[in-house]
Amino acid sequence: MMNNIDAVAFDVDGTLYPDYRFYLRVIPKALSRFRLIAAFAGARRRIRRSGIVEDSFYDLQARLCAEGLGMGKKAAVTETVKALISRCIYASWENLFSGIKLFPYVKECILSFKKNGLKLAVLSDFPLGKKIGHLGLSGLWDAELSSEEIGALKPHPLPFRRLAEALGLPPQRILYVGNSYVYDVTGAKSAGMMPALRCMCPRFLSGRKRAGIFAFRDYRQLQEYVLR
Repeated sequence: MMNNIDAVAFDVDGTLYPDYRFYLRVIPKALSRFRLIAAFAGARRRIRRSGIVEDSFYDLQARLCAEGLGMGKKAAVTETVKALISRCIYASWENLFSGIKLFPYVKECILSFKKNGLKLAVLSDFPLGKKIGHLGLSGLWDAELSSEEIGALKPHPLPFRRLAEALGLPPQRILYVGNSYVYDVTGAKSAGMMPALRCMCPRFLSGRKRAGIFAFRDYRQLQEYVLR
């Protein structure tokens, strides 16, 4: 294998499928819950910026979301907002992934890695739930992790370290594939992993961003890079 890669791990949203396809489905639901979703997004930005790691990520997220909604900081309010997030965002959005098409050659690429003895994993910021099954990728993974459940959002290095632990490999033997330079590439590098960036125009990346990463558009390019 090239570059001493023993495992390939993937982000999910925007990496394995075009995320605009999900956004088109979620817009009608988002309009009816605009204030909640805006506060939810704001809470996650605050957590991501601060790099906060807590035992109860979901309590923290709900508390910050409640503040964004102007509902205060009482424990009862936090529980109410946590239940709203669970019902109106996580559970409501989960089935929207059914039938979403992957990027071309994603499954073929993943299957080729598995056939060649590489370990496979997914690490997403959002809970995975039934998402992997809806995308037609069940039963392929040695590890499936959500950074929320770990307690810190990417690019914090903790989720990537836990990924390496779950795979039983040193980070430097893992290639992490994502679609965000800030979240995926930066996070993978900070944990000592090799990063790969799926993007529309790899050749237009600046020299600084290209340094130390493999950038690709077509999953056949990633397959060749890893297996040659």
